[in-house]
Parts: sequence; C-alpha cells; structure tokens
Amino acid sequence: MSEAVFVIQNQLGQFWTRAGEWVDGREPQRVLKTKHRDEAVNQLVELSAKDIDLRGEVLECEVDEKKEPVIEASSHLTPTLADKAAEKAAEKAAEKAAEAALAAANEEDSPGEAGETGEGGDADAEEPPLSAAV
Repeated sequence: MSEAVFVIQNQLGQFWTRAGEWVDGREPQRVLKTKHRDEAVNQLVELSAKDIDLRGEVLECEVDEKKEPVIEASSHLTPTLADKAAEKAAEKAAEKAAEAALAAANEEDSPGEAGETGEGGDADAEEPPLSAAV
C-alpha cells in the first residue's frame, strides 16, 4: 500500500507552504503536506476566511521516495528558494555598496571641513573680541 498525503492547491494551481505562502510546486519539499485530510481542510478553511477570493481545494497525492508529494507544477510561477537567496544577496551587496559610497563621501568631506574649520576657527576667534567691544 502506497502512502498518500494531502496538500492545498489554489485556483491558480499553486500550493500552500509550511512558511505560509503560495508556491508553484517546482519545489515539492516546500509544500505543506498533512497525513490527515481534516488537517488540510481546517487549514483551507482558515485561509478562505482570510481571503474570500480564494478558491482552493485539498488534493490527495502520492509521495515519492523522498516522501515528497508528487505534484504538477503550476504555470503561474513563483520565486524559488534559490531565487529568493539570490535576491537577498543582491540586496545585501547593494546595501554594502551604498554604505561604502557614504563612507567614501564622508571621508572626502572630513578633510575639507577640518581645513575650513581651522581657517574658520581663526576668523571666529577674531570676531568675538569685536563683538564684545561693540
């Protein structure tokens, strides 16, 4: 007797995950799978209560040798874990580049300000006695 699991699929053919998002099914290890139909039905009811436009269904699926559901991927593609990791890496690289540019800009401003402050400091030192005399 082969094992079966239950998964939740929406009207776009996407599957609900343990992380609480819809995925296209190309990575079946991400899909929420339950051993009992009533658990999947309860989850679908909760999802439907939050999203009244959701048209979902609980599907019974066979599992492969890795105990992952055998499902057909949706034509409505979603980002894979690799895509998300690449996006996060690109964001971090952009943040570091912005920080480096800011640090470089601050370094360029600092020597100029120090020179001006030194000269301005002398001019300011002369003004207070004039102000005090007036």
